[in-house]
Amino acid sequence: MKVFKFGGASVKDAANIKNMAAIVKAYSTEPLLVVVSAMGKTTNLLEKLAKAYYDGEETVYKELFSQLKNQHRVVIEDLFEDKRHAVFSDFENLMEELQDSLQEPSSENFDYEYDQIVSYGELLSSKIVAAYLNYIGLASSWMDARRLVRTNNVYREGTVDWDATLSKIQRKVMVNYADEKWKIVVTQGFIGGTSEGLTTTLGREGSDFSAAIFAFSLNAESVTIWKDVEGLLNADPKQFANTVKLDKISYQEAIELAYYGASIIHPKTLKPLQNKNIPLYVKSFVHPSAEGSIIGSFAKNTKVPCYICKQSQVLISIMPKDFSFIAEENLSTIFALVAHFGVKINLMQNSAISFSICVDDKYNMPDLIEELQTEFFVKYNTDMELYTIRHYDKNSIAEITRKGEVLLEQKNRSTVQYVIRKTEQ
Repeated sequence: MKVFKFGGASVKDAANIKNMAAIVKAYSTEPLLVVVSAMGKTTNLLEKLAKAYYDGEETVYKELFSQLKNQHRVVIEDLFEDKRHAVFSDFENLMEELQDSLQEPSSENFDYEYDQIVSYGELLSSKIVAAYLNYIGLASSWMDARRLVRTNNVYREGTVDWDATLSKIQRKVMVNYADEKWKIVVTQGFIGGTSEGLTTTLGREGSDFSAAIFAFSLNAESVTIWKDVEGLLNADPKQFANTVKLDKISYQEAIELAYYGASIIHPKTLKPLQNKNIPLYVKSFVHPSAEGSIIGSFAKNTKVPCYICKQSQVLISIMPKDFSFIAEENLSTIFALVAHFGVKINLMQNSAISFSICVDDKYNMPDLIEELQTEFFVKYNTDMELYTIRHYDKNSIAEITRKGEVLLEQKNRSTVQYVIRKTEQ
């Protein structure tokens, strides 16, 4: 059995869904589990909708709801000639569910509201994909990942309960494959559910992780992530010119790249696959017959410089108000506040009298800084860029450091990181 994961770009419109279906058809002689992301930029739209709903901006979220509905309706009408097809009523039912929830008063927990709303992107796309596969003669069963992937109650970053998840997936999914009629299961990436039946998400870009969860639970032969690039590249082609494809790399190297923020794979994806030695393929849905890249049990032989850029960063420097040294109790307070606000530290550096962190610029960043200022002197720079180079050399360092003013540098034997304030061109 194979697990395929199709990202938002591969199902962004009717033409791409047809292309995706052609790929699935080419492998449909064997059992497949297909994990689907939300279409195109749907998650971004739903994030705006969730924020407007939480803030009580009724006019804004109603307009965004209309955009969401119209965008998906256009895709459905392009795919299905028969306007009486059941997918139309399934679509309307999901939209009514969402609309009903938006008419209820918001709770005080934004992360909870976020998960309940943003998860509709995957629910809509997977319903459409499963219906279209059946429409063209590929017998497919739609399954709700919220009933399969069990997590705790930490919204927007749910932790998987592996024992419960393993049991649910093996019991409910394998039944489909026991029936010769159902060769294909379609489900959602990114989302899970609690024991109380509430929706959670696995973190931004968590669909890759979902694919790994299903592969681990089903002892899959392999996982394939279908992207709009030719394979695993040494840099994001949208940010760097002259990228190089990495034909094969080890699990350990891929985990390092993911940890530092490589967008091609989710940081949590690799470990479950490594534990069962399940290879991960990264292939192009534009050129599906091309070889792509493979991550597996290989020797650590990648020496090509790999570049990762994280934008919209905040560099925060923290100093004790009594001019004492940074001690363990200071760090304990800082980490507790960072955890409380759900902020991810991408780089940290300690000196005798200060502690610096580079973090993603989240909506609650002003609240974190305000809390830190109650106990410390705080300086911060916004709109920073964090560059990471794995397997750096002189040329790669020169390429990055010419991009702007280096405010912080951290280097070890294989990796160097720079926090850079870009200079005006």
